[in-house]
Amino acid sequence: MFASMLGFLISIFTLILILVGIVSSIASSAGDDKEVSIKDKSILELNIDYTIPERSSGNLFDNLDFNNMESKKNMGLNEILSCIKKAAEDDKIKGIFLKLSISPNGYGTLEEIRNALIDYKKSKKFLVAYGELVDEHAYYLASVADKIYINPAGELILNGFSSEVFYLKNMFEKIGVNPELIRHGKYKAAGESLIADKMSEENREQIESYVGSIYHHFIESIAKGRKKKTEEVGEIVNKLMIQHPEDAKKLGMIDGLFYNDQLEAELKKLSGTSEKDKLNLVNMGKYKNVAGKHVSTADSKIGVVYCTGDIVSGKGDAQTMGSEKIAEAIRKVRTDDHYKALVMRINSPGGSAMASDVIWREVCLTKKVKPVVVSMGNVAASGGYYIAAPADMIVAEPNTVTGSIGVFGLLFNAKELINNKLGIKIETVNFGEYADMGRADRPLTDAERTIIQKGVDRIYNDFVNKVAEGRKMSKARVDSIAQGRVWSAIDAKRIGLVDELGGIDKAISVAAARAKITAYRTVNLPEQKDQWEELLMSLSDEASMYFTKKQLGEEYKYYEQVKNAMHYQGIQARMMFNVNIE
Repeated sequence: MFASMLGFLISIFTLILILVGIVSSIASSAGDDKEVSIKDKSILELNIDYTIPERSSGNLFDNLDFNNMESKKNMGLNEILSCIKKAAEDDKIKGIFLKLSISPNGYGTLEEIRNALIDYKKSKKFLVAYGELVDEHAYYLASVADKIYINPAGELILNGFSSEVFYLKNMFEKIGVNPELIRHGKYKAAGESLIADKMSEENREQIESYVGSIYHHFIESIAKGRKKKTEEVGEIVNKLMIQHPEDAKKLGMIDGLFYNDQLEAELKKLSGTSEKDKLNLVNMGKYKNVAGKHVSTADSKIGVVYCTGDIVSGKGDAQTMGSEKIAEAIRKVRTDDHYKALVMRINSPGGSAMASDVIWREVCLTKKVKPVVVSMGNVAASGGYYIAAPADMIVAEPNTVTGSIGVFGLLFNAKELINNKLGIKIETVNFGEYADMGRADRPLTDAERTIIQKGVDRIYNDFVNKVAEGRKMSKARVDSIAQGRVWSAIDAKRIGLVDELGGIDKAISVAAARAKITAYRTVNLPEQKDQWEELLMSLSDEASMYFTKKQLGEEYKYYEQVKNAMHYQGIQARMMFNVNIE
């Protein structure tokens, strides 16, 4: 009893400390949005060692370091791009320092930042990259820098691309669960890992295709950045010719081996700072509040609606795209005369077919009265493509993963688990032959499976028809490139699923041109709640997720994917669990 009481008191005390830390963090960051100024000869520091969201979050847990209860000020992609653009015009910023490390970001996100840095270099200001342990994701960004330095005892990892798919059939068999998958599309691999113990030929074909396309773009882009031949860079990576920092220097993939003090001396020299003075490094979290030279106050607006995460019905949450919330944001753009165009920023593997259709309808209604342009991020596939199809123009990064035009239905037969392992028996009284269809304690009958298959086929045909209508293609043509197949944006452009290659800035420019406006400002939607409201709404869920991640580390992604699969409801327009290119 006393041990239980002690444990309870310790838990309460720990919770109080956490809450005090949270409140302190909020208080310390209360003035973060106030306009600030920086010193002359400053250097903007860009760090990408965290998963960069599409836009900065108002959720405290996304910006709180539980280890020391301090605000991390993690920046969203939208603010990073804004800061880079602002730095090019700011006389007080002499250059950008790119701090390299292991980066967990997708290549679509990195492409956006990389292109922004290429534009920044037109200002003739310096761009220097430095790291100790640098992976391919970080190096892809660094390859546009004027100079790349690595710690002499560090490491540069350039060993090619690998995409893994884990299969759960044997695990489900051990716990007595049998997933029942009904799908349309020979390439629709979203549920394959639940019912198989190895990769199908069709799935291997499409993964080799789109990962290969992204890999070749990676090699070509690095070669251009380092002023080398594509074949030379390809050989360096394919044969793992860099096994020590000295190798990277000899092969011209970096410019030198520096310790931190040598890097600091170099940055002082480039920024015109004397040796005795302190280096003025400005982080993005602070710099975002420095006033820019060109802040538009125009009445005309372009609404940028962020469509990120799994597509679900209702409001959704921080990790999902709620159809109700997104439809409301699109409706706001359509009905408000100050908005002249809509840009949809999509970063989603899809989700509920019904929820996708709700959003699709709002896009169609808006297209009748205003230009609609889609900008695709890391992934815009299946349901993510469903909602993009009606747009006037689709813009995607070369390494965006898209397509996956296909649907599936998923049920779980847990008869073995419920009856034999748990000892539970369920009795039912039915009025209607199919009243208990989908029960967890028995498999589907042939008749029930036929009914669900008809529903899947109907939604697939509807999906194909809507893509054909939106893309002005024949149904037969769409069906031939659909079947659930995943494409890189480079190939998607070739087959007509994407119009132009580029980032969100290009999409906004296209929208402005179609709306015939030159003076405008962008407004990000849906509107975000303030920190206190976000905290009260998601305290338990976000804290639980944080500590689960802390315990599982790299294995959290597997836990998350299994958890999500168990919550799929209705027929899904969704691609594979995740696109993970290492």
